[in-house]
Amino acid sequence: MSLDDFLAEWNNAADTVLVRTSGSTGAPKPMRVEKRRMEASARITCNFLGLKPGHIALLCLPLDYIAGKMMVVRALTCNLRLISIEPTGHPCLSIFENIDFAAMTPMQVYNSLQTNEERRRLESIRHLIIGGGAVNDRLAAELRGFPNNVWSTYGMTETLSHIALRRISGSGATDWYAPFNSVRVSLNGDGCLVIDAPEVCANTLVTNDIAEISSDGRFRIIGRRDNVICSGGIKIQIEEVERELAKHTDIPLIITKFPDERLGECVVLLTESPDTDTLRQICAEHLPRYWRPRHYLIVSKLPTTATGKPARAEAQRLAAEFLNQR
Repeated sequence: MSLDDFLAEWNNAADTVLVRTSGSTGAPKPMRVEKRRMEASARITCNFLGLKPGHIALLCLPLDYIAGKMMVVRALTCNLRLISIEPTGHPCLSIFENIDFAAMTPMQVYNSLQTNEERRRLESIRHLIIGGGAVNDRLAAELRGFPNNVWSTYGMTETLSHIALRRISGSGATDWYAPFNSVRVSLNGDGCLVIDAPEVCANTLVTNDIAEISSDGRFRIIGRRDNVICSGGIKIQIEEVERELAKHTDIPLIITKFPDERLGECVVLLTESPDTDTLRQICAEHLPRYWRPRHYLIVSKLPTTATGKPARAEAQRLAAEFLNQR
């Protein structure tokens, strides 16, 4: 979708806008969201960050998804000056002005750290929010010393982008997300996060994210309920395995699962790298015994969504396709 297409939809007589979910756990789904709630979300974010009319906002995300649409809505609602560039993996190559506010994916941020010039331009952004995927420990460590404000976001299409932020840069860096003042969070009986954000979502939203809530109302995400591997009576959170491995290797990988006659389910590692011996050694040295993959599968391309998240359903399908042939 082009910017002109979205502006035409935004300015038509309808009360809603068509968006699509990210598709991280299956096929992307269309849904309609209310324009007035998108405006409310825009005001909440801009007020939190202290953005004022005339501040420069950068649009470098595709307009097919809520994150890109919300950048435009924030600019329209709060009178920001919007600079729109083609969504690429290297957005900083197209930055030639002082940017007050930008939203990027972890991949875009990672790529921008690889050269001095792109890194300098990234550092100059006054408020950078990162969403659409997890900010791993290595990336967070790279950003901790940034002179300006870098935030990781928590949210989803249903909450019209984020409802909470956690600081990554500076002395206030933390693993805990702080919900906006209008948002209340709790846990259900399964330990999943429940979101009450009446300004942006008409109904209370029960997520599949297993979380922990602190006494001051902040929260951190452990992983998704549907990303649990039940192996030999032990519940293994896929994201925890991936986070631990990311501390010890840069080799791209995805953890998934496969039925096992003895264990019920077993851990499977997908990678594009032929160096599975190194991965086996890393797993043996750094993972608890029951977290270690039983199968290491080399795939031509790791499955990801259009927004760069692991495509979990496709990863599980690939593992089944490989292992059922054995």
